[in-house]
Amino acid sequence: MASVGAIPGRTPQGPGPGAASASFPSLAPVPGRGEAEEEENEQEPAEIHLCVLWTSGYLGIAYYDTSDSTIHFMPDAPDHESLKLLERVLDEINPRSVVTSAKQDENMTRFLGKLASQEHREPKRPEIVFLPSVDFGLEISKQRLLSGNYAFIPDSMTTTEKILFLSSIIPFDCLLTVRALGGLLKFLGRRRIGVELEDYNISVPILGFKKFVLTHLVSIDQDTYSVLQIFKSESHPSVYKVASGLKEGLSLFGILNRCRCKWGEKLLRLWFTRPTQDLGELNARLDVIQFFLLPQNLDMAQMLHRLLGHIKNVPLILKRMKLSHTKASDWQVLYKTVYSALGLRDACRSLPQSIQLFQDIAQEFSDDLHHIASLIGKVVDFEGSLAENRFTVLPNIDPDIDEKKRRLMGLPSFLTEVARKELENLDSRIPSCSVIYIPLIGFLLSIPRLPSMAEASDFEIEGLDFMFLSEEKLHYRSARTKELDALLGDLHCDIRDQETLLMYQLQCQVLARAAVLTRVLDLASRLDVLLALASAARDYGYSRPRYAPQLIGVRIQNGRHPLMELCARTFVPNSAECGGDRGRVKVITGPNSSGKSIYLKQVGLITFMALVGSFVPAEEAEIGAVDAIFTRIHSCDSISLGLSTFMIDLNQMAKAVNNATKQSLVLIDEFGKGTNTVDGLALLAAVLRHWLALGPTCPHIFVATNFLSLVQLQLLPQGPLVQYLTMETCEDGDDLVFFYQVCEGIAKASHASHTAARAGLPDQLLTRGKEVSDLIRSGKPIKPVKELLKEKQMENCQTLVDKFLKLDLDDPDLDLDLFMSQEVLPAATALL
Repeated sequence: MASVGAIPGRTPQGPGPGAASASFPSLAPVPGRGEAEEEENEQEPAEIHLCVLWTSGYLGIAYYDTSDSTIHFMPDAPDHESLKLLERVLDEINPRSVVTSAKQDENMTRFLGKLASQEHREPKRPEIVFLPSVDFGLEISKQRLLSGNYAFIPDSMTTTEKILFLSSIIPFDCLLTVRALGGLLKFLGRRRIGVELEDYNISVPILGFKKFVLTHLVSIDQDTYSVLQIFKSESHPSVYKVASGLKEGLSLFGILNRCRCKWGEKLLRLWFTRPTQDLGELNARLDVIQFFLLPQNLDMAQMLHRLLGHIKNVPLILKRMKLSHTKASDWQVLYKTVYSALGLRDACRSLPQSIQLFQDIAQEFSDDLHHIASLIGKVVDFEGSLAENRFTVLPNIDPDIDEKKRRLMGLPSFLTEVARKELENLDSRIPSCSVIYIPLIGFLLSIPRLPSMAEASDFEIEGLDFMFLSEEKLHYRSARTKELDALLGDLHCDIRDQETLLMYQLQCQVLARAAVLTRVLDLASRLDVLLALASAARDYGYSRPRYAPQLIGVRIQNGRHPLMELCARTFVPNSAECGGDRGRVKVITGPNSSGKSIYLKQVGLITFMALVGSFVPAEEAEIGAVDAIFTRIHSCDSISLGLSTFMIDLNQMAKAVNNATKQSLVLIDEFGKGTNTVDGLALLAAVLRHWLALGPTCPHIFVATNFLSLVQLQLLPQGPLVQYLTMETCEDGDDLVFFYQVCEGIAKASHASHTAARAGLPDQLLTRGKEVSDLIRSGKPIKPVKELLKEKQMENCQTLVDKFLKLDLDDPDLDLDLFMSQEVLPAATALL
């Protein structure tokens, strides 16, 4: 498991393969070699105590490692109902204890029960600890985190400073993670891990917080997902979904999501939230996409896409079967799903078995599927089930059911004859009657209510037992209806009971083969995702990326922004290269609106697409070892956190500074513009110099800025690590022509006036702005414009004259002294 340090103080220096950590240097004296060996021998074996929460398909994990007294946390991550991600975490860290809430759903309970029964688990089975659910409350967890006594936080910090400091380390927007951290702190305090024999006022030592990701997974935070528009939720336009409905806006996920089944869409979202460095997995995905991009395989891809449209929510149906809550429509849905799966199997058997996915579908879609489909098709009456809204069987399945249905079908004519005979024995005042059958009640004689039957006592008829009055009709039991009950019985309920028994037997047959159905869903959703990616690659002209583990960084030839190229009439492709020890820090300058931000996002998106196993919008792309993508591009206010825009910018930079390694990609756009120009420039230069001081272990950094003083004042050290790029432009008279092409060099000016003119600002404002800018550059004082001042004075004089002319000098109540003091004298003072 890769652990990414989140403690300011030192830049991660990898302690070993596959891990990176950050911590404060120890204040204790460094022992000699003999003393160190003695201390190592006396040290107790390291223990890991893990806290986990699983809610609504998302996992929150935090654990405490006694070897370094550090708490590790994983931001909220989606997981399957089988909790495969949690199982992978447990396999990698082997915790001594697993802490969770006593209030859990069935999936977590089953998983923990299975975990506790694993005798073979190395080094031994973990202890399962349940805490009351109140100990995992969000607010109380935040309070525990903020009130904790941490060795790495100076005592001189105020409460506000401590909150801001921790907010740059702990992702408080990941609610499950925060609750897991709170539960872990409660467990540590109760068990007093590592301080069992100390005084009670001695707390469990916590020397740092670190974010961890699973080995091969690439770390990407929520800010990066947002600014790169990988996901973008918008309110649904339908008035029926205003409260809860969201739809995907213009995003990378939105343009690539062409999945036909919901489980394929869910898997695609999972891949997007868990980009990987596993080259075997990535190449396996690309092999399938490349196969379907061949012109001769287009018809096959379209056929498979149609079949995948019938793959439905099988786990939900199986869950209903287990609880005996199966709906009538579930059987038809399951039947179509199974038969579509058989169609996928037959199609994949004709495809090259050298591709692992085709081989898996051909082999693992076993004859059990045919058995399930055959049983359902022979037993279930789909039309009858939908019409009656319950499970019904086809004819010739059960002779007893067929006989009872035949009787039930013949009842109308038979009951008409019985009613005619009953009418002959009734009072002549009764004009008509009928014999009806009501399930659970039986056969009844129904007669219309006569005018003379006003009171309940009038309902009594000799030889008949009154039952009830409904819709002005009286219902009775007669000797004949009782005879029918004894002869025919409750046919409807008998049929229903027998069909329910058959449904239960059929459910048992299906549930016995649930494993193959689950596997069908896994493989079908994977095929659905890869077909969707192939369709997008075909329509948008994407190419296959290459992976080069020996390359630290990325090389992109004529790359394009996947979203911008769909919105712009023409798009200019650009190349990017950040490999080796040269040009690890790329400083990009250029006029406003020249395409710097698009270029940064383009590099990030192409890298991301390659790390999820998709083709990319570039002529060529070679992706090296990338373990994380950090961004500081988009600024936004946060009322909930109470942080300013600039404070959020600083938090984003702090995440990159504290967590980025030599394999990380860092994208920075206009950092420092939210504060005083000098302070912002100083902060930007300090951050870049900090990274440059790392030498070969410096992350790959793309920074776009309008701080031309960063170059002009030579605030960055000269050397091969820094490369200056600019966006190519050309001045044509008073116009500025943008080529949107990246080239080596440094911009000479920001050309803000040209951008302002394009935005529609008045010419006089632009002229004055240029004058002030030139005066500032030359160090000359800024004076008001004389023409503007005279024009303003004339306007004031004209206003005063107009007011005077409106005065009625013949009015005896006119106070000229008051007019002079309130109007004339102030105006004269302003003029002088």
